[in-house]
Amino acid sequence: GAHLVESGGGSAQAGGSLRLSCTASEFTFADSDVGWYRQGPGNECELVSMINRDYTTYSTDSVKGRFAVSRDNAKATLYLQMNSLKPEDTAVYYCAADYGLGGNWGVKGACSDARLGKYLDEWGQGTQVTVSS
Repeated sequence: GAHLVESGGGSAQAGGSLRLSCTASEFTFADSDVGWYRQGPGNECELVSMINRDYTTYSTDSVKGRFAVSRDNAKATLYLQMNSLKPEDTAVYYCAADYGLGGNWGVKGACSDARLGKYLDEWGQGTQVTVSS
């Protein structure tokens, strides 16, 4: 079946950078809307950034100017370049995809529950990002 596999998480100092990658298989990545969610300690699942199949993008206000979402359809890979990291960026980051054109990006509650629900077609397993001050 379809898969999304994240990589690139880890630890960084405040002000540092990390790049997350998410590689897709078994579905037509180029025809999909894809994006990144995160869930930090005590927080709900939050849509961080997404990039549609037509390359339009969205980012939540707290990461604008610091994070950049991009995609390489030839490699079926989604990226999140995270610069000027802050301790409040500490979270588990998940990539997600909507290839059925009927997805709901308005996730509520925990990302782990959303992964099991009907919001979107596919989720990655999550990768931890920890930013220390």
